[in-house]
Amino acid sequence: MPAVTIRNLSEETHRALKVPAAQHDHSTEAEIRAILDTAVRPDGRVRLGCALAEMSRKIGVTNADVEALEEQRSTSTVEVLLSP
Repeated sequence: MPAVTIRNLSEETHRALKVPAAQHDHSTEAEIRAILDTAVRPDGRVRLGCALAEMSRKIGVTNADVEALEEQRSTSTVEVLLSP
């Protein structure tokens, strides 16, 4: 799992982080992880894969359509590779 080191964190900020950590009954490090998760992955964020799937359902894209596109793409790739 990746690790991050935060240099030059002020003593005041570190102390301030300890308060919500204690309120949530976890370590300062766990509190920082929770804060970062909330900041970069908010609940209301648009998730691209979900948005594309929903759009596809709305316009009526079927598995057969996707398979046809994949077949066309693989055929086109073969033609490009075989071209002089």
